[in-house]
Amino acid sequence: MTLSDLVARAKALAAGPGRAVLGITGSPGAGKSTLVEALLRELPPERVAHVPMDGFHLADVALRAIGRLDAKGAPDTFDVGGYIALLRRIRADAEDVIYAPAFERDLEQPLAGAIAVPRAARLVLTEGNYLLVQGGRWPEVAAQLDEVWFCDPRPDVRLAQLVARHVAFGKAPDHARAWVAAVDEPNAELVEATRSRADLVVPADVLESLVP
Repeated sequence: MTLSDLVARAKALAAGPGRAVLGITGSPGAGKSTLVEALLRELPPERVAHVPMDGFHLADVALRAIGRLDAKGAPDTFDVGGYIALLRRIRADAEDVIYAPAFERDLEQPLAGAIAVPRAARLVLTEGNYLLVQGGRWPEVAAQLDEVWFCDPRPDVRLAQLVARHVAFGKAPDHARAWVAAVDEPNAELVEATRSRADLVVPADVLESLVP
């Protein structure tokens, strides 16, 4: 398997009669965003859009109100209903443009209406940890996706990437490692259990080839 193979498969999805939605999933730090960025570079820009699940993070003010700020990133810290509603609008393909939220990493907060999905986009990429999770309303997410690809990096690489990302966005190294152990890794165990439900597993060698 190569990036070219993945691009060809994505193009085949986009060649259907309606708009297709491709989900990219995997544990925290698995390389989902890196894979999406690689696909976006290779696909016709006027025919593809990117809507990340992270735009549906609950804001810190909401997490604080429900006592879940210290668990930010867990399945119940997302507006899954809002995410489902957006995916349904995208699949309905009845609007000239749909605006989706983004997640601003510098602020660590969602940003409403930041991403435009134009009518011309025949393939929409969406990535997130919990696309194949069975609990709560998450199965309604999977029902809106034409395919889901699971990123499967080497565990040591994933952990190193995850700690480095937390440090890059402001956590001290010790705090980053503690957060990964206490918050991210329990979430990763939940995500890893969904691998068998994926339509395609993207192996470590392909993911590592995408890193400059």
